[in-house]
Parts: sequence; C-alpha cells; structure tokens
Amino acid sequence: MKTNNRYTCLIALNTLPWLLTASRRQRMMCCMFLVLFYFGSAGLPAVAQKPAVNYQINVIAHPPAKSIRGLSVVTDRIIWASGTGGQVGKSTDGGAHWNWTVVPGCDSCDWRSLYAFDARKAIVLNAGAPAHIFLTEDGGTSWKRVYFDDRPGIFFDAIQFFNEQEGIAVGDPLGDKFAVIRTHNGGQSWEADAPGAAPAATPGESIFAASGTSMVTFAGKKVYFATGGSVARLFVSGNNWQAYTIPVVQGTPTTGVFSIAFLNSQKGIAVGGDYKQDTARKGNCMLTSDGGRTWYPPVSAPGGFRSGVTYISPKILIATGTSGTDISEDGGRHWKSVEGKFNVVARARKGTQVFLAGKDIAQLSSTR
Repeated sequence: MKTNNRYTCLIALNTLPWLLTASRRQRMMCCMFLVLFYFGSAGLPAVAQKPAVNYQINVIAHPPAKSIRGLSVVTDRIIWASGTGGQVGKSTDGGAHWNWTVVPGCDSCDWRSLYAFDARKAIVLNAGAPAHIFLTEDGGTSWKRVYFDDRPGIFFDAIQFFNEQEGIAVGDPLGDKFAVIRTHNGGQSWEADAPGAAPAATPGESIFAASGTSMVTFAGKKVYFATGGSVARLFVSGNNWQAYTIPVVQGTPTTGVFSIAFLNSQKGIAVGGDYKQDTARKGNCMLTSDGGRTWYPPVSAPGGFRSGVTYISPKILIATGTSGTDISEDGGRHWKSVEGKFNVVARARKGTQVFLAGKDIAQLSSTR
C-alpha cells in the first residue's frame, strides 16, 4: 500500500503546537513516534503481533440475539447486555446464568447503547429511526418508554450518566448539529439541548454506534465524544464545544474513531480504523496525554479495526473488534493479540472483571 501522506501530515500539524512548549525529552519521544508512524505506513512489512500469553478469553454465554453491542458491567456479578431483536439480558452471578427479555413492541430494535445502574434499573437506546429510550426499574420484568423521536435521520450512538440522576445521549447530525439530549431525573424524561448549544458537525461527519462507547463522561458534567466519516475529531464540552482532530484513518463513511476510553480527563485512547478493511492496522489507534488536544500513535498498533477499548488498570488496556482482540501492558504503546473477536468490551465500574460481547459473551482472565 502506498504511503498516505495525509495522515502523517495530520499528526505533524496536530502535534506542532505542543512541541513548541515541550521539554527536550518529550520532543525527542514525539519525533520518534512520528518517524515510526511514517515508515510504518510507507509499505514496509507489518511486524507480526506477539500473543498475550498471560491472558485468555473464555466464552460464558450464547445470547439469543444475533449481535450484542450494548454492554454495561455494574459489578463483577451484575452484567447487562443488549442487541438485535429488541433483546436485553442480565446476569447477577458473574455471567454464569442469564435472563433475556424482548422489550415489548420493540422486537426490531437494535439496542446498541445501554447503561445499567444496578440489578434492577437499566436504560437502553436503539440505533436508527425512530429513536426509543426504554427504562426498567424491576430488573427487566417490565419496561417503560421514556423518550421517542421519529424525525427523519435521527440516529443515536451512545448514552452515559454522570450520576444517578443526570445523563446524556449523543447522536448523528440533524442538519449541521449533532443531536444531544439530557435527563435530570434518572432517565424518567429527556430534553434536547438548545440548537445553538449543540456541537457543529462538518459535512459527512458522524458518530459510530458500533459499541456505544464513542462517548465518556467525567465529574462536573464534562463530556467527550469522538467522530468519524469525513473527519475524525474529539469533541470536548464546556461553555462552547471544542473539537480536536484525531489523526486516525478517516475521510470515508466507514473510517474514523469507533471507541474512546480515558483513564482521567487527560490520558486517553481512541481506536477504530476502517470496518470494511478490518485487518488493516494503519491509523487504527491514537493516544493522548493532554485531554485530546494532541494525539500520537502507539509503537505497535492493535491487530486491525477495533470497535471497543477500555482501561483495565492505568497500564493495562484491552481493545476488540471484528478481526481480533489485543492487550497492552504499557499504557497503549505496544499491543499483543489474544484470541477472540467481539464488538464491545467493558470493565466493571465497581469491580475488576472484564467482559466482552458480540455473537457471544465472554470473560477475560489472567493466567498469571
């Protein structure tokens, strides 16, 4: 494949302001990353990934849904999953047993975004039009529709909560503004941001709903979400939304950032690529240490297109997609392969266990 100078230039331009104020050691490290990225994309043979010998993925469930993209892990015992056919599942014993239900009247819904509060309360959001948000407060026995939007082109991609009462969902642009809705009463009702307050999109820019993990939230109601398509950017909330270019592969409807994860408001990772070329490693992963203002590539990238990523610990990360799963043990700089292909990965918010989902549901374990 020929060198794609566009992506190399994007990284260089995106990094230049930071270089002017960085220390000598930081400048040398950044230059090393740029050189590695340039020659890594210049048609040189890709270095084969080493296996992550200390980890293995064990399938623990075969869900009735054909595809699972929604995954919310509350504790090491309480896991919720959602997907096609209107299916929502819950386990309260660490994935050993599951109860599945179809949200009434929604057997054609694809629940790609899911947020669970505990074993009784959870919220699901579908991808596509019309848009539905359903809430259960009795463990999935009954569901109540709390939001509906049948505007042409409506397509939500992710839902998250800041706390027990306040949450946010983001979706693809209607016109030139991304869709943003919020709740202030635990999901019982939702209202849209004023049009003038919504973040502006460029033509052809959108958010991917591959795993419901294109958005993260922080204390103080701070929000980050990532995009793809014509351009890949990180949007950061504030008095006005700020957008920063993420120099992953981009420029077509199948490329961009599909998932982000942040250890804190400064240190984070973006993964994606091109889902139609899911074994391509070039431009599929970028790292930031300044809240998304600048990005740099890893020394060795994950094994292909990745639609989900999460931090297991400050140093250990896991990324997954339709062509495989990878582990990094040095903060995302180097990646090793582990067997398994999934859509989404999540770590327990109140625990240590890591689960993955796609056609099956699986659990990561360490062999150390």
